[in-house]
Amino acid sequence: MAGLQTTAADVAGSESVLTAEALEFVAGLQRTFGERRTALLAERPARRQGIAAAGRVGARWRADTRAIRDDPSWRVAPIPPALRRRRVEITGPTERKMTINALNSGADVWLADLEDANTPHWDNVVSGQVNLRDAVRRTIAFRAPDGREYALHQDEAGRLPVIVVRPRGWHLDERHVRVDGRPAAGALVDFGLFFFHNAHVLAERGDGPFFYLPKLESADEARLWADVFRHAEEALGVTAGTVRATVLIETLPAAFEMEEILYELREYIAGLNAGRWDYLFSMIKVFKDSGAEYVLPDRNAVTMTAPFMRAYTELLVSTCHRRGAMAIGGMAAFIPSRRDEAVNATALTKVRDDKRREAGDGFDGSWVAHPDLVPLCAAEFAAVLGDRDNQLDRQRPDVDVKPADLVTIAGTGAEATEAGLRNDISVALRYLATWLAGNGAVAIYNLMEDAATAEIARSQVWQWRRNNVVLSDGRPVTPELVRRCIAEEAATARAELAGGTAAKVDQAVAVVERLVLDEELADFLTVAALELI
Repeated sequence: MAGLQTTAADVAGSESVLTAEALEFVAGLQRTFGERRTALLAERPARRQGIAAAGRVGARWRADTRAIRDDPSWRVAPIPPALRRRRVEITGPTERKMTINALNSGADVWLADLEDANTPHWDNVVSGQVNLRDAVRRTIAFRAPDGREYALHQDEAGRLPVIVVRPRGWHLDERHVRVDGRPAAGALVDFGLFFFHNAHVLAERGDGPFFYLPKLESADEARLWADVFRHAEEALGVTAGTVRATVLIETLPAAFEMEEILYELREYIAGLNAGRWDYLFSMIKVFKDSGAEYVLPDRNAVTMTAPFMRAYTELLVSTCHRRGAMAIGGMAAFIPSRRDEAVNATALTKVRDDKRREAGDGFDGSWVAHPDLVPLCAAEFAAVLGDRDNQLDRQRPDVDVKPADLVTIAGTGAEATEAGLRNDISVALRYLATWLAGNGAVAIYNLMEDAATAEIARSQVWQWRRNNVVLSDGRPVTPELVRRCIAEEAATARAELAGGTAAKVDQAVAVVERLVLDEELADFLTVAALELI
């Protein structure tokens, strides 16, 4: 195929997904949309700078799209039957055993994560597509090295969780696929391969294809996805409007354009999702040069009940339901411990309270990271929803969020501590070492962590160091203190992590130290570390 190259060695099963026809389809997406994607990425810094410059007093909604917001008549396309019940969504990578466990979890939806929970090793990229192909056809099975067998267990009606695929964000390239001499967009590789092989199978069953769209920063980027969907449907003869997408509102610029994002994707949108860590990471990124007024306290103390986070989630629910879209809540990342019941009791209480709040606020469902949390989340939504699939009919006329509410950091009632500093550093190091070793989802301190965790952790250390934050014990966060903490936390990590992951700690130290001590805040940790895999 002229102008198309794949530069990595074959992966087991690759012949079933890296077919000439599938790769040509991906190349067509890249040639059609690649330059536009690049141009939109170039616009991001100016958009962030505009929000930061406006600050708390001058923050405002987008002026050129006021007509969209003021028009009460438009609605998104009706939600397809397969996506009307999303009380519990379980997230996880597309590793083969975890795919089977997620599909056997009893959740309504499995978010098949090709993004933050996946290291973009070529083996992971390709094997993930192989596993998804088998999962869509319900033929996936796995035999572990210890002889244990894993297979799908459908209920009496033959149901399994609906598969919703999260491709990589617009910012990541796929170096192993080059089109006309340039790397293809990771998002188009992930979307294109999955769509090409599975769209017709899913459409015939009424199960998709469905997608989660991460890291968007504007309605213009949403319009690009709408055009990608339209192009893909036409190219493969899929009925127009079959694709459905849920957008993660996990950046501050996107929070300012929720309604416009719904409008641009109105033929294809199913709902919006409220994240946490990436959203806090975006707050730091937007206000990186805005001084102490925008410095966050310990990240673990910034809960969804903090005033600016509450404004963001309430705006999301009211916006979605006003336009006929579903509102999906955030992650419960806790991993139950089989050795410490006290840890379990405390964490499960927090998870229960969180899901109860979301259901009470009007969310239609929420995320969990572990199968044991599925019944808990389901029970809290059942208590509010009864026998209804969702609460799309619940409007929130009481919600009146002003732009300033989204950017007013004060009111968290927390402070910066040494424990918070060390936790940030430890999590960033341990996650990145694991990521470099090839695993994008890892249990750290009884929480299932992905790239979003490492992003907020390392960016918070940068923010504290950049602003000379004074810890609760009176010490300033200096480069010397940061280096000492990195060295000590790295030593502990080397002693506690296993083989291949422990061997990556030194590389993780080099990346994290550079990123937290540089004068400029790097856009993405994963981009900075990509050259090491």
